[in-house]
Amino acid sequence: METARCMTMSFIKGIIYNFRGFLLGIKTPRLLFWGLLRFCIVVLITIVSASLILVYHQDILTHIWAKPASYWILWLWYVVSWILAACLVGLATIVSYLISQILFSVAVMDHMSRVTEAMTRGEITGTERVSILRSFGCLVSQEIPRTILPVMLSIFLTIVGWLTPFGPIVMFISAGLAAIFLAWDNTDLIPARQLLPFKNRFRFLLRTIPFHLGFGLPFLIPGLNILLLSFAPVGATLYHMDEKEDRLSQLSSAKGPGRPYDKTS
Repeated sequence: METARCMTMSFIKGIIYNFRGFLLGIKTPRLLFWGLLRFCIVVLITIVSASLILVYHQDILTHIWAKPASYWILWLWYVVSWILAACLVGLATIVSYLISQILFSVAVMDHMSRVTEAMTRGEITGTERVSILRSFGCLVSQEIPRTILPVMLSIFLTIVGWLTPFGPIVMFISAGLAAIFLAWDNTDLIPARQLLPFKNRFRFLLRTIPFHLGFGLPFLIPGLNILLLSFAPVGATLYHMDEKEDRLSQLSSAKGPGRPYDKTS
């Protein structure tokens, strides 16, 4: 019973931090600028990708099913046409998100996390002086396990859901995994900047799945998800800073009253 209560509270905590970061982002000029920049990049690439893909919509539909001459089944052909268009737009959105993450957004996310840290704590975690090219390469390499592979897994599960009788269950699992990994893509910014081993960071994800599910759940809302994702690094950074303060507070309390805090311990 206590475990279920803790998981529920952690889930709600994830949702709260998501919108807490969003509100801080739109109220802070610097964060608002970078958040809107990321939003515009994703939207622009999505529009371009969707336009390029939809150009071949008619050719693809013709290869799948030529337009029937009978008016009795012509309505079904139009239904297939609309479904194909929706699938192509969805594919364009996914491809655009991955492209924007690799080429632009991951750098913007890291910068927004640094700005949030500097604003609220006065210092930035993991500020080793490295070249811009090396820093960008490190950020991109982190995106492969955090974003690209999970997205591919979600797409695979979606296809499996279409081809099996367990479609609704598989789709539900796929949506949950997508929410968790989209959240982890933001909460992993500080640990990755600290160059913590991947297995330690992944172990942290496994320990905090309810929180990440709650944090990532709003990302499944069509339309609103792109806007919330643009400011998600803010809420994720606030979460990590609060967690660190809680750990330090617990460590200080464990030393007992009247004993000085030893920074070397």
